[in-house]
Amino acid sequence: MRILSGIQSSGKQHLGNYYGAIRQFVRYQDQGEALYFIANLHALTTVKDGPTARTLTQQTAMAFLALGLDPAKACIFRQSDIPEVLELYWILGTVVPQSNLERAHSFKDKVAKGIAPDFGLFAYPVLMAADILLYAADGVPVGKDQVQHLEFTRDWATKFNLAYVPGYDAADSTGARTGRPGLLKVPEALVEQETAVVLGTDGEKMSKSYNNTIDLFADDAEVKRRIMGIRTDSTPVEAPKPLDSPLYALLKLVLPPADFADVDRAWRAGGRGYGDFKKALLAGFHAGFDGARARYRQLEARPAEVEHILADGAARARALAAPVIAGVRKAVGL
Repeated sequence: MRILSGIQSSGKQHLGNYYGAIRQFVRYQDQGEALYFIANLHALTTVKDGPTARTLTQQTAMAFLALGLDPAKACIFRQSDIPEVLELYWILGTVVPQSNLERAHSFKDKVAKGIAPDFGLFAYPVLMAADILLYAADGVPVGKDQVQHLEFTRDWATKFNLAYVPGYDAADSTGARTGRPGLLKVPEALVEQETAVVLGTDGEKMSKSYNNTIDLFADDAEVKRRIMGIRTDSTPVEAPKPLDSPLYALLKLVLPPADFADVDRAWRAGGRGYGDFKKALLAGFHAGFDGARARYRQLEARPAEVEHILADGAARARALAAPVIAGVRKAVGL
């Protein structure tokens, strides 16, 4: 199985990126042929400063490596190092119905949160589809909020194949029966339901766009400030605490099962204040991530090593993309 996914370099990597995506990436790199990219073209919809964009791209690469992605097992690369993806983006866009983009949940949600509704944000699902289809991916680890985009990708791959592959049967996309496989492989979504959406410090989805993250590689003081600032209600110390609290959700996510079982009993029984639970989350954060945080600091001192890994990954990715884009170019008459 060929597995592909990516993360935007629109901000510093946080708990939501790890539990919603990177943890899955690490597991899947041992289960198939894995490709993971830094989506720095997507990030241009929100990052409007060149030096900042370059810094965030480098930091995302270091986060990938510090958190366990291994370039000996997975192909790790920058999205912008693959010019073929922009070519497929345009070609694919010629079969994409405008109505699909108008009903994209993420577009409507981000506009509602105050992000400018420019073309890049509107056409984001088409570039995401090109990212996936260019490498003939079989499976795509995605968060629950990205499932709609994956469904769009499947629909558009089918639409393209029907338009450009004579005799193509959408019910036989691999061509096992007809001998007419599609030029674009129809991928499957790989969703880990329990951690598909990670709550932020305000109870909304943890997102760089909403400034509600707990950054994985921030200094100790900033990590503590974010965790101690998690939104809670006015439930008295002696009372049981509500189970829909973002603090409870993060404790369940970050703490080992045995530690969380103790916290869960105390949470439901009452008698401990939110401050104590936040201290438990802070301790769990450091226990779980201080090793990765140390590796990240080491990589900061070795930028040439990181650059070499990204360049090698791009060369490997382009080799996989070459037959796909060549077939697409021929089919559409380019």
